[in-house]
This record gives sequence, C-alpha cells and structure tokens, in this order.
Amino acid sequence: MRIRNNKRFRTKAHLAELSMTPLIDVALTLLIMFMVATPILHNAIKVTLPRGQSQEDAKNQSQELVVYIDKNGDCFVQTTKVDKDQLIAYVKKEIGNDVEKTVYVKADTAVSYGTVLELVDDIKFIGGIKYVALATQKNSQKTSSVA
Repeated sequence: MRIRNNKRFRTKAHLAELSMTPLIDVALTLLIMFMVATPILHNAIKVTLPRGQSQEDAKNQSQELVVYIDKNGDCFVQTTKVDKDQLIAYVKKEIGNDVEKTVYVKADTAVSYGTVLELVDDIKFIGGIKYVALATQKNSQKTSSVA
C-alpha cells in the first residue's frame, strides 16, 4: 500500500502557469477598436449644410425629430433610411401623439432647392408639428453629421 501512495505523489502533475498578459492585451486592443469604431458608426450620414449667419436654436435637438437629405437625394429620419414615398408616413409614425414637435431638416447643399421646399411643405401639413426648421451651419464649420 505504501508503494501506491508514493506513486501517487510522484506522478501528480503540477499545473502549468497560465500567463494572463496576452489575454489582457487582446481585451484592451478590442476595447480600443470599439472605442474608435463607435463614433464612426454614429456619423454614417454626412450632410454638408448651407452656410448662414443665423443658426436654429437646437438645444433640445436630440429630443426633436431630424430629417436628413444627403447629396444622393436619400432621405433619413434620425438614422433610419426611408424611401421618399414613405417619408411623410414615417414622420407621422415617429411623432405619434406628441403635440407641437419641432422637425429639423438638414439637407445637403447639392440637393435642389425645390426638393427641400417640397419636403418642408409636406412636413408642415402633418398634425402635431409646431415648427419646421431648416438647419444651416455657421461659416466656421464645414460638415454636419448625425450625433
């Protein structure tokens, strides 16, 4: 019996040490990649706004509805791409039962004035819209994007 006990102690394997450094390096690298990629995802809609001296007061713009028209003529409500034919219905759905909501229209300078005017007219006839604001940029800025 003693021989067996001695054999157990002799054959018992020691656990190898596991280095945590590569695991931590990979985790921190992934964290940095996500930190860099997240703002890029939020800035997917690029719109060059017309320049102007005055700028709409957009203190509560994050709570309001923003409609974008990019240089290709594609329409977005907040960050969702919407067909032009379904834009008004989508805006009505987004507004819901809110009363006196402000809609900000951010149209690229490459979009024709007539297209923007038609959109603004259509939005004004939706119930619950208090104000439709045409967004401009101050002379010091060059582009605006989804925040």
